[in-house]
Amino acid sequence: QGCVDHPIVLTEAVCNPLYSRQMMSELLFECYQVPKVSYGVDSLYSFYHNRRQNWPCSGLVISSGYQCTHVLPVLEGRLDAKNCKRINLGGCQAAVYLQRLLQLKYPGHFAAITLSRMEEILHEHSYIAEDYIEELQKWRSPEYYENNMHKMQLPFSNKLLGSTLTSEEKQERRQQQLRRLQELNARRREEKLQLDQERLDRLLYIQELLEDGQMDQFHKALVELNMDSAEELQSYINKLSLSVEQTKQKILQAEVNIEVDVVDSKPETPDLDPLGSEQSLEDVESINEFEPLFAEEQPEVEKPVAAVQPMFNLAEYHQLFLGTERIRAPEIVFQPSLIGEDQAGVAETMQYVLERYPKEQQAILVQNVFLTGGNTMYPGLKARVQKELLEMRPFQSSFQVHLASSPVLDAWYGARDWAVEYMTREEGWITRKDYEEKGGEYLKEHCASNVYVPIRLPKQAPRTAEALAPSRALTSGTGNPCEQA
Repeated sequence: QGCVDHPIVLTEAVCNPLYSRQMMSELLFECYQVPKVSYGVDSLYSFYHNRRQNWPCSGLVISSGYQCTHVLPVLEGRLDAKNCKRINLGGCQAAVYLQRLLQLKYPGHFAAITLSRMEEILHEHSYIAEDYIEELQKWRSPEYYENNMHKMQLPFSNKLLGSTLTSEEKQERRQQQLRRLQELNARRREEKLQLDQERLDRLLYIQELLEDGQMDQFHKALVELNMDSAEELQSYINKLSLSVEQTKQKILQAEVNIEVDVVDSKPETPDLDPLGSEQSLEDVESINEFEPLFAEEQPEVEKPVAAVQPMFNLAEYHQLFLGTERIRAPEIVFQPSLIGEDQAGVAETMQYVLERYPKEQQAILVQNVFLTGGNTMYPGLKARVQKELLEMRPFQSSFQVHLASSPVLDAWYGARDWAVEYMTREEGWITRKDYEEKGGEYLKEHCASNVYVPIRLPKQAPRTAEALAPSRALTSGTGNPCEQA
């Protein structure tokens, strides 16, 4: 229809810059002719979906996704943007860290340890340790290692063994390789014959200059060929003629003898020229160059054909043994120093955010610690957050930690619930009239949105009467314009 004739609910980053929202609003209203738009934060939509029955409520939202982790305080159903914090670590950094660990552990499988396989391992085999140091001590026990170690099978091919060929198949392969070698030698002979024939024609032309009495051109041609006399020229012509004739005979003989006897232990080699010509020596060298390529395919008439037994199990060689890597990769969210990042972990950031509030509000926030995002689906994450809160909260204080019912999809479900509930209301919707009057960066706040901070441009100071007086005097003067200037 040339436009989108229904409202749009769109997620944006926490504390999204006004310029980014302005570009998106301009695209939606100018290009797609959208009637109205609403912006919200994905983790707040997830919080709204899981706490819809008790809304508005307060809580501390911990959202960990693919690229970053946010700690967002929510007071009475609204985001407190001044005290929200971001950690630049998420599932992507954990997958890269796991890839580096396994590539260092298995350098022989460097290319097979891909980022997509590492993400699969993270989703299926990794977990969060409730006490990281204590968990590492458990892994020092061989019995614990054997019981909790996971194996990851990498793809491999059995064709590397090459031990299932019958004698007839090997004989056929030898025939094909020998034919290929004969064709290659025949091609080289033809190329050499053509080159020698061109040289011989050139020398015969120079000899004709001598016979015709053109001595100057003859001596000039000898100098170009680096020859001293006509006798040397004649000797070279004789040798080259003999070489050309022998090459022609070998080509004819090779065309006649097409069938190859595969009982021979080595490929057929051309007979050495009795005069030791250059052509025959090159043919022998070319054969010797290709002999190592077919050495493993030499016929074994006396030995029975048997399958080659490998020295080790090829399938076991292509296995990855996952031990402490199962807990080391996801641990970077709590200890970014494991990968050299100079940032605070989730626990320190939670404590920092809580300390910015009075004790009464801290008690309200910790009663509803909400975990959402795809990177919070590790087993043991909820218990780890409870342990960290137990260490940082006062003695005999209470707190509650909740995990989203579907950490990946609850943001979409929450946006759907909000859109259905607020479809007929004006709260949270930016109409085209609002866009034209207040600009693309304008935002109408709602329960799952950012806080709108309008642009404040500094006003210019008004011009005083004293500042305007000299200009008036200049305009009212009747003197020479050049003198006024």
